[in-house]
Amino acid sequence: MPHDVDGREWAEAVVDGRWLRPAPVDGPREPRWGHPDGLQLGLPPIGGPRGLLRLYTPYLGQPRDRLLNFIAVEPIPAGSTERGYSELERSRLDDVPGLRLWSSDDPDGGGLRDPREPSRGVVAVVDGVETLSVDIVVEPFENGADVWVRAMFRADRPHEISVAAYRRESSVELKACVLSATMGNWARLRTLRLADGEVRAADLWPEYTGVHFAEHARFGIDRLRRDETGAVSVSAVPDEAEPHLAAHAPGTAAHWSYVGVPAVQTWRVEDPDPALVAQVNGRYTYWMSQAPIPGGIAFENFELVEPFRQGRAFAFSAEPLSHES
Repeated sequence: MPHDVDGREWAEAVVDGRWLRPAPVDGPREPRWGHPDGLQLGLPPIGGPRGLLRLYTPYLGQPRDRLLNFIAVEPIPAGSTERGYSELERSRLDDVPGLRLWSSDDPDGGGLRDPREPSRGVVAVVDGVETLSVDIVVEPFENGADVWVRAMFRADRPHEISVAAYRRESSVELKACVLSATMGNWARLRTLRLADGEVRAADLWPEYTGVHFAEHARFGIDRLRRDETGAVSVSAVPDEAEPHLAAHAPGTAAHWSYVGVPAVQTWRVEDPDPALVAQVNGRYTYWMSQAPIPGGIAFENFELVEPFRQGRAFAFSAEPLSHES
């Protein structure tokens, strides 16, 4: 039987109709949802840092437990510029790094739930399309933010997930709640596709060789691509045709070696606020190491930032690069 990150046995998620969902059995179960052969969502205690949503893309030729990216929850209180960080804060529930996340059928009022007993999610039909949604409770932040996240999959978009943040009444007012894709360095994303052309990481930070994050680069809504419906999007892509063949510096942790085919990672949002911006920061070395990234600085956090709107949905997709239009 498969095991969680702590070595405890649990039942793997199963295919149920057109969806992958937690198994309908008693006892510990894997918290994983999505398309059986498409994009999937996982939560701790699946392996990896606490406080982060896990995104899996097996259709890129990656093993089942190899994730493409994380999504962090980063609320900014009204009147502040400082974010809370779901990955970096220390839990006040068990004094472990990373806030607790768990799925629930009552995200606005449910108490702490064992993450190994996940909600199976809700299957519904929205505008004629079958969907699977799961609600994710986030432990309250030190800055007073108290939010939960709804993730939704659409049957007609197998390589996409929609994520939306909700503020509880117990929360401080919010300036924004950033849902940030936080691990662009694994795919070595280096090119940002904008409405007026492409921007490369090496041009944004030509001199940076430190071990921390390079400062954010921001692009207003006028720089973003817009489709016929008015939705805007921004994409980040690698600059290597075969990233799995890259030579890494001696001592680089094995988990930083890319696996599978390269992909275009995209954020898209409908009905954008005029104040919306796309942001990226960069790293020259891999996270928590001094190992330089093959090929130079690459994007790490990749996100859209907009004034907070209750239940505002942001769509994230990952399409094989060779199939991208």
